[in-house]
Amino acid sequence: MYTPASSRAACAYRQVGVQSGLTDASPHTLVQMLFDGLMQRLQAARGDFARQDMQSKGVHLGQAVQIIGEGLKASLNPERGGALAQNLAVLYDYCIRALTLANLHNDARQVEEVIALLDPVARSWSEIGDHGATAKG
Repeated sequence: MYTPASSRAACAYRQVGVQSGLTDASPHTLVQMLFDGLMQRLQAARGDFARQDMQSKGVHLGQAVQIIGEGLKASLNPERGGALAQNLAVLYDYCIRALTLANLHNDARQVEEVIALLDPVARSWSEIGDHGATAKG
């Protein structure tokens, strides 16, 4: 399949923008980006369920699980975060299981539950801002 040079250039430009944004981002901002991406994937999966687009649902839920496990959970610091980091790890594990079951059993209610559990965490993280980044879990 042929991709026009202008499309390839635009894609490369976006990729450079994303990479430079990641390079310049504070640790707090990186976690905020993870939460933003996670919520986008969960909302997309919600729409996939509504349209009964099971292929896209699987992709979006897989991406959400990856963001939680390899991004949010991996960024926790149990030594500095103490009980908060431990509680978040348990929450993230639960959400990974719930999303896996949602995918296996085509159960949109599990996605809704994960959104309800993680949305307050994501909003709280956003409200902390960079000034609270030194106190992160």
